[in-house]
Amino acid sequence: MAVPRPAAALHAPAVDSRLLLNGAREIEIVHGDKVYRLRHTRNDKLILVK
Repeated sequence: MAVPRPAAALHAPAVDSRLLLNGAREIEIVHGDKVYRLRHTRNDKLILVK
């Protein structure tokens, strides 16, 4: 899914958050030996916590 972005950000890949969350309000992301939680809030914000 294409996501419009400012020209300065064109070098970084973009992923639609709906694809990551897949209908869930929260997911865990494993990065090396650490686990992070990505949460979609009621105010339509994303919060990433360790």
